[in-house]
Amino acid sequence: MSLAEMQAPIHRDEAAIAAVVEGLRATYGDRLSTSQAVREQHGHTTTWLKTQAPDAVVFAQSTEEVSDIVKRCAARKVPVIAFGAGSSLEGHVNAPGGGVCIDLSQMNAILEVNAEDLDCKVQAGVTRKQLNTDLRDSGLFFPIDPGADATIGGMTATRASGTNAVRYGTMKDAVLGLTVVTATGAVIHTGGRARKSSAGYDLTRLFVGSEGTLGIVTEITLKLFGQPEAISGGMCSFPSIKAACDAVIMTIQCGLPVARIELLDPLQVRACNIYSKLTLPEEPTLFLEFHGSESGVREQAETFGGIAEEFGGSEFRWATKAEDRTALWQARHDAYWASFTLRPGAKGVATDVCVPISRLADCVAETQRDLDENKLLATIVGHVGDGNFHVLVLVDEEDAGEVERAEAFVGRLNGRAIDFGGTCTGEHGIGQGKMKYMVKEHGPALDVMRAVKQALDPDRILNPGKILPEA
Repeated sequence: MSLAEMQAPIHRDEAAIAAVVEGLRATYGDRLSTSQAVREQHGHTTTWLKTQAPDAVVFAQSTEEVSDIVKRCAARKVPVIAFGAGSSLEGHVNAPGGGVCIDLSQMNAILEVNAEDLDCKVQAGVTRKQLNTDLRDSGLFFPIDPGADATIGGMTATRASGTNAVRYGTMKDAVLGLTVVTATGAVIHTGGRARKSSAGYDLTRLFVGSEGTLGIVTEITLKLFGQPEAISGGMCSFPSIKAACDAVIMTIQCGLPVARIELLDPLQVRACNIYSKLTLPEEPTLFLEFHGSESGVREQAETFGGIAEEFGGSEFRWATKAEDRTALWQARHDAYWASFTLRPGAKGVATDVCVPISRLADCVAETQRDLDENKLLATIVGHVGDGNFHVLVLVDEEDAGEVERAEAFVGRLNGRAIDFGGTCTGEHGIGQGKMKYMVKEHGPALDVMRAVKQALDPDRILNPGKILPEA
């Protein structure tokens, strides 16, 4: 399946779309936009997939409004796509059949914080940075950190992960309950504030990661954590990718409670040095962070230093000053943008895979050989504590041969990860870009997913053309 086939247009009913848009305009006035700039911004994607804009964008302000919009779309079988911050990477918010985009960014209220129970309830448009700023004085924090300042609703929809996942888990671990608008416009509530339940099907986990194809998440109840007494962070370089990965494996096997452990390949380190004005050795490098008591983080850092030395690593330079750690982790979060300094004007083809940690070194090494053999310039970074790594291929879109080689490389990378017992995506999600790998990864189980989609959205109006390839 080519990129063009993945983005094949979905049947449009022009009269139905026009009628729905005009009806919504009468109700929502200035909060409905049909301007080209706004529509394209809500169909944009930060990867190489072509933008496919919706016919209209409505800025909803409540669950009741989302329900109303969906009911109107359902009545005429018009596609409806939820939009958070637009930071997803696989064409998740594209509108291949046009329709109505519901922008949830104005639904940004923190509804309740229950400090004693370590949980909170937020609207879908709340961003992770907004939430943590609000929680600062409570002594609590929300640890899921995908890098971008994504909305909590979007993070729930894509089952987001990030740098803290090795210790705190992913969105599937953090979400306790949801308010969801279904394909008929009905409002349902799943889960709750209890930390465990045996009552029926786990509908919460069904919607987490469904990318808006089964329902639109409008409110989320989240698990929170106490802010650690002390945090230490630092970096260590290694003679090879294998040595760095082996140090990670040993760290995890020893039970060291590392909060973050990130791998940068030499090319990515070079990019970070240029972009963030650092002077790190251009070698395979691990960034780490430990959370705990003052004595605990010191002991953890010293233990890791011994592990690094065993695998030929440099001296582990660590610091507890917030400003020093912030500079280091800001450079890591800016890695995507930093990569473009290596080839100005290039288009970035971003992809991620996840494998069992024991296969990580082999998978990364084979990936680097693949890139070299096909003369592709790419950086590699990874949340290697859980076997997840990202590749950003820098491509000249005007060079058809290079584009073809890059697309073929992405296919081999995803196949390789699945063959190693992993997955075609650890945290980016499927969207449009990863659909072609779903058959290889899931086999007959894909038919069960199709059955769920058919049961919950028989007219296929919710974010059509995503996740599930046609049978």
